[in-house]
Amino acid sequence: MPGDNGTSVEQDVVIIGAGAAGIAAARRLQAIRPDISILLLEAGDRLGGRAWTVGLPGAADIALDLGCGWLHGARSNPWTGIADEVGLTVDRTPAPWNGGRQLQRDDAQIHAAQEAIGAYFERLESHEGDDTDLAEMLEPGNAWNGQIRAIGTYITGAELECSSVVDYTRYDPGPGPDWRVREGYGNLISRYGRPVPARLGVEVTRIDHRHAGRIDIETNQGGLRARAVLVTVSTNVLAAEKIAFDPPLPEKIEAAARLPLGLADKLFLRLDNQEVLPADTHMLGSVSRGATGTYQLRPLGAPVVEAYFAGDLAHDLEREGSEAAFSFAADELAAEFGADIRKELSVAAISAWAAAPHIGGSYSYAEPGASDLRAVLAAPHDQRIFFAGEACSRARYSTAHGAYETGVAAADLIAGSLSSKV
Repeated sequence: MPGDNGTSVEQDVVIIGAGAAGIAAARRLQAIRPDISILLLEAGDRLGGRAWTVGLPGAADIALDLGCGWLHGARSNPWTGIADEVGLTVDRTPAPWNGGRQLQRDDAQIHAAQEAIGAYFERLESHEGDDTDLAEMLEPGNAWNGQIRAIGTYITGAELECSSVVDYTRYDPGPGPDWRVREGYGNLISRYGRPVPARLGVEVTRIDHRHAGRIDIETNQGGLRARAVLVTVSTNVLAAEKIAFDPPLPEKIEAAARLPLGLADKLFLRLDNQEVLPADTHMLGSVSRGATGTYQLRPLGAPVVEAYFAGDLAHDLEREGSEAAFSFAADELAAEFGADIRKELSVAAISAWAAAPHIGGSYSYAEPGASDLRAVLAAPHDQRIFFAGEACSRARYSTAHGAYETGVAAADLIAGSLSSKV
């Protein structure tokens, strides 16, 4: 278990949640306020939260990111520089949407789809007036609406009917392109967290802030006391009130409930003979329906296929289990490469983020009319209880660097709120 496993019950700052936001906040506080004590609490058994890298069975040097995998807005993404600091490798191979290799289908079909998709996103960007859902911006009867729906689920993790147009238009990950960490984004974030005093397997159940001079924190492993608390758990955990606030903070619970986590799951398929598929090439399972996977064939040259499912399809496959996910992906790959491709495939790793007990999904989206609640969620309470995480970011929600930035911002607020210790 990394970090401090002592029995101290008094801390200056307790940070709840060891994902990108919690780790970023802790590292920032260590840098700017070495005089204060910090303890990072994580309900799960590892650092990283929704960033999680596993090895390919039998080839542990090949990193598979079950959570976030792309350094979005990589030129200004702080994790790009941190990767260099901690000795990891940023791979600058272009992403599929940045000019990377795409599996070529009929040129006329591709052109028509691109035109329809481009027109749809232009309508989103130029929308004025009251907020509405993303489905309202579809052109009725357009032959490419299925593909647009698929792309929409990859972006938000939810069906178009659920998600806010205004929130979509505010999204800005920063200047691209998007790159990858060869050793895994999850490994990057967990490695960055190693210098932080942390306790794993500690589930916070109650935050009692009735007393002016202290905050009492109840956990499944006893009580703690702090001067300030930073909450970085997911919106689904907050909305389910798995952590009770005393007195209650209803505005935080409402904001979290209207900024729920969408779902995107990954399935990694091992390739027995990697030469049967092109390296680092992207493929969309179906060009006509919304319930389809997107596939990265041999990412970074590895002998795997990375399948990505989102929205209702991801929920269905997660409930049905790995055999159903394998069958779905194999069917879509066989439709492109022939039935013999099935013989080359086996399950290497699979995520199930909706079922993750201390997370409950992948990344936040805003319901129509709820985009401004990101600021409500992020606002400190009484300058003693602070909040951070990707859902708190107005423009970089759903990303690990959005989480990082909110963690650093919260750390700066905390540092200013705590008087220097003598």
